[in-house]
Amino acid sequence: MSVSMTVAAETSSKKTPTRSINRRILAAAWSTTSFKIGFFIFLVLLLFSLIYPEVSSISAVKMTVRDKFLPPLFLGDHWTWIHPLGTDQLGRDMLMRCLIGLRYSLMIGIFTVILIFILGCGLGLFAGFKGKWWDTVIMRITDAQLSVPMIILAITILGVTRPSVETIIIVLGLSGWPLYARVARSAAVTERGKEYVRGLRVLGAGDWRILLLFAAPNILPPIAFVAVLDVARMMIFEAILGFLGLGIQPPTPSFGSIIADSRKYLINAWWIATSPGVFLAVALTSINLMGSTLEKARNKIYGGM
Repeated sequence: MSVSMTVAAETSSKKTPTRSINRRILAAAWSTTSFKIGFFIFLVLLLFSLIYPEVSSISAVKMTVRDKFLPPLFLGDHWTWIHPLGTDQLGRDMLMRCLIGLRYSLMIGIFTVILIFILGCGLGLFAGFKGKWWDTVIMRITDAQLSVPMIILAITILGVTRPSVETIIIVLGLSGWPLYARVARSAAVTERGKEYVRGLRVLGAGDWRILLLFAAPNILPPIAFVAVLDVARMMIFEAILGFLGLGIQPPTPSFGSIIADSRKYLINAWWIATSPGVFLAVALTSINLMGSTLEKARNKIYGGM
């Protein structure tokens, strides 16, 4: 058998099992009740936050002072079907404000993880595959950034800029990539020493072609499964920044800003702070159910190989 036929057979056999393993991980996760529950809750929350504010005539920012501190449904003597979760200190509808806050929290969480994944894994794969001084420089930058806590770096940058959705995503993304870079770099170093990579180089394939077409598809999917859990972590960071006044700026509502503004009303109007907390807790639970199930399925399948 010629060298080209041997390498072709090795690369084909390498890619097919990898795709098969990824499908097995997804199938194993989907077969569990916890993943289905988490996925259903997440889908309902996502669709509800995207659709309901667009079709409803109720505004999340319109103030109606005469309707302030209306309690949620079936609580007290002044509740109304128009405001099922009650109103805040300025008469704004709590359901609409929580849904808008959920929309931005999910948006920031998802897009931040995508940015972290692309940046961190891209640099890690490049460092691990190229080696030499590229690896040294990128890993030293990674070590330097890991020495600064992520939330401190985000607060420092957002404190001197005007926070916006785009800015928050970029800041959190630039703060969180080192961990992904380290994991991807370790996997790339292992992949670089395998037979099919050496064979492809003998045939004249360049590093970029090998990295993008053969190595990356083998390395990235398992990392992506674990990255689902980081969506919840980024949503928590977004809420912390909003609570500190460094998140999405008023009048646009966010979970952190709603909770921060309602601290003085905890005794007489507890639902103002509780409503966004419940929405955030349910969203985080659904994401953690999916992420933890994917991670368990991944560990089980790779552990049994």
